[in-house]
This record gives sequence, structure tokens and C-alpha cells, in this order.
Amino acid sequence: MLGRRQIREKVVQTVYSYYQNPVKFDVLEKNMFAGIEKIYYLYIYELNFLVALKELAEHQIEIGKNKYIKTDANTNPNQKFINNQVLIKLEENPERLFFTGQHKQLKWDMHDDLLVKTFQRMTAGKRYQDFMKEEGYSFEADQKFIGKLFLRYIAENDDFHDYLEDKELSWYDDIHIANSMVQKTIGFLKEDEESRTLIKMIKDDEDKTFAIKLLRNTLDSWENNEKKLGERLENWDLERVSLMDKVILSTAIAELDNFPFTPSRVIINEYIEIAKVFATDRSNIFINGILDKYCKDLNRI
Repeated sequence: MLGRRQIREKVVQTVYSYYQNPVKFDVLEKNMFAGIEKIYYLYIYELNFLVALKELAEHQIEIGKNKYIKTDANTNPNQKFINNQVLIKLEENPERLFFTGQHKQLKWDMHDDLLVKTFQRMTAGKRYQDFMKEEGYSFEADQKFIGKLFLRYIAENDDFHDYLEDKELSWYDDIHIANSMVQKTIGFLKEDEESRTLIKMIKDDEDKTFAIKLLRNTLDSWENNEKKLGERLENWDLERVSLMDKVILSTAIAELDNFPFTPSRVIINEYIEIAKVFATDRSNIFINGILDKYCKDLNRI
């Protein structure tokens, strides 16, 4: 499921977009949940990339077998990668298969330039070559290898990020969320269990209600929260605070005011982490200071 931090991130993004381009609340709400749904598309797209690497490896083996003049590597190919148990579970996952069947644009073309170049880089790399030399099969080793492969060639691959941004602009801001979902999916797999379900975007009505309420509270209390912020600024004018910092602070204050059962430290820490993603380098320190002062003034535990 999409964690509460990620829901808070989407609310922050939605509020920020509203103050750049105001629209009616029902449209804003619809856009927010559409943005959340797009993360699921990205999540499936990344899982499909891993599966496509396996399919490309199988394709290369078949080409080798059909060569007129064969080497021993062609006749007896190393199948350790294509027999990776984690890749097989992802490949056979019925939810991935069904969703990709409904949204064929999420399936990777075997001749896609990024896929081919990534495959070439991967197979030339030391980690891949060491893995292929290891004798025997271990689910734990397979899981560890795919986890590192994902980090190296997808999560931390700038070319992959640029490619995604060209495909869907909103994906650029949400790559870190989809990456986390894929890592959790790989980590949750069990050797003796089928991989039947994937991570949900919204767990239940409680999460949906939280997102809507936080968004509405933030917008409804914007002017009041700006005043609260201004009262706690020292040697700094409100006009000099960036819009993103204002959005993060206003959303945090709205949550502190309207969700009394969530500890203040939890809320503050969540928005500090959000600031690290969306704001400037020192924004998290500024935001921590303002929110900490606000909670002390209210005796908010």
C-alpha cells in the first residue's frame, strides 16, 4: 500500500499545484487521486522492466542456439539468470500480467534502446558475472541479486529517470515512491509462496478519507496558517518564504490541528522528510524549527 508519508507527499504536491493553477476542489481532488493512480502505472512499468530483462536474456539464448556455428556457450548456455526464482515469480504474478494486459503501453518492447543498453551494461558488469559463476541455486541469493540489480540499473539509473520523465512528466516526482514499492515487492517474496498480489496504492477508505481531509483542511486554513507561520518567523519576512516551504508548513500545521491522535513528533518528522524531497537543501532545518516552535506554543504532544 501507499504509506501515509507518500499520501502526505501527494497532498503537498496537490496544494502546490493549486497555488500555481487554482481549480475547483472536486477537480483538485480528482487530479490528486489520478496522480496517485499514475504511481501504480510506474510501479508496474518498473516491474515489467525487470521481467523484460529476463525475456531479453532468453531471447539471446535462443539466438545462440540457432547459430550455424555454435560455441559451447551457445550449446550449453548459462541459465542462472533466466532461472532466477524472484524474476520467475514476478513474471508469473497474475496481477502484473492482468494489469499489463489492460494497459499494453506498460509492456517493454524487446528492441527498446534503453532496455537493450541496460541489458548490455548489466551482463558486462562484475556483479552479474560473479552471480552467473556461482554454483547452485538459493532463493535468498536470487532475491539479494535482483534487489541490487534493481537499485543499480533502475532506481539509481539517471538514463532510466530521464526516459520516464519523457514518457510521463509526473513520474519524475514519484520515482522514489515507485522504487520503494518495487524494493518492498522484491523483499516480500517468499520461496514457498506464490506471488499473487502486488502493493496497493490506497489501502482502504480510511487512507482515502485521510488524503481528502488533509487536502481540504490545508486549503481551508491557508490564510490562518500563513498568519501562524508569520508569527513564528524570526528576522525573516513571510514574503521571502518560498511557496513550497509554505505549502509544506501549512499542510503540516493543518495535520497538527486536525489529527490530534497522531503524535506531533511523527508529523514533524514526516514533513522534514518531505522537505528533503521537494524543497531546498536547508528547508528541512527551517521547517523543523517552525513546527517544533508551533507544537511547543500549543503544548501539542
